[in-house]
Amino acid sequence: MTPRDQLVADARESISKGSQSFKSASKLFAPDTRERAWLLYSWCRSLDDLTDGQELGHAGSQTADPEATQARLRALTAAALDSEDPVPQPFAALRQVARETGMPRELIEDHLTGFALDAQQWRPESEADLLRYCYHVAGSVGCMMAVVMGVDPDDHDTLDRACDLGLAFQLANIARDVVPDALVGRCYIPSQWLAERGLSEADIAAPSNRPAIAAIARSLVALSQPYRASARIGAARLPGRSRLAVLAADAIYGAIGEKVARLGEDAWNQRVSISKAGKAALFVRAMVRGLSSPRENPRQGLWTRHSS
Repeated sequence: MTPRDQLVADARESISKGSQSFKSASKLFAPDTRERAWLLYSWCRSLDDLTDGQELGHAGSQTADPEATQARLRALTAAALDSEDPVPQPFAALRQVARETGMPRELIEDHLTGFALDAQQWRPESEADLLRYCYHVAGSVGCMMAVVMGVDPDDHDTLDRACDLGLAFQLANIARDVVPDALVGRCYIPSQWLAERGLSEADIAAPSNRPAIAAIARSLVALSQPYRASARIGAARLPGRSRLAVLAADAIYGAIGEKVARLGEDAWNQRVSISKAGKAALFVRAMVRGLSSPRENPRQGLWTRHSS
């Protein structure tokens, strides 16, 4: 078996090349949590790359046999979790973090399902379909990160709130990338939403349809808001450094979505991002927010992962 120190070093290299934003955010965690987050990231990044035929999030191409690729991902994941057999580094990283944290198998399986949906070029028909997809690709990661941060796997309410943050993140991503996604044949907008505006998937990228697409983006951002509020209640239950990391991430992704909504038809003239100065201001806001706890409220009216 690969020594833990080597797994962590390899995972750190992966995150350094694949996501500087996540690497920067991970510095807020306590050392043990940070290393486990890197290990989990390494596995998630590998699934994404192998599904999309890319390397560290870049230079994607259609894989020759998507079904065979997904079968291989599931087989390697099962080997990592159920045996001591040698597996590639990202899967060995998953083995390590799963054993250290008692990671629920269902969360791992649920995340794999998200990549299978992408490989099948699945499309959502309804808002519930959209939220189910967001769970598999991002909400499940929120749940796994909560376990990495020390949340008891049996604390379902806190895990649900961690899931809520993942849902909100993914909704912001979809709003930001709706036009670029359409240009490469991807669509995460429910067909019912498009039909209500007299559109089809083929119409999304047309400049003449920007007013309608901007309205859809605003709906996505509005949909994310109650999930963000729920997630902040869960964040208040975390240790101090983890709480700050979660609140900072919420502030940054929330700002991205809000900027897309604010820009309207101009949101896709260039990729929306937050400046370093803007991130610094949001970090300060997160620090202030972390000093107090939001009022506890039940999760009423929100989509739940148990219905996925």
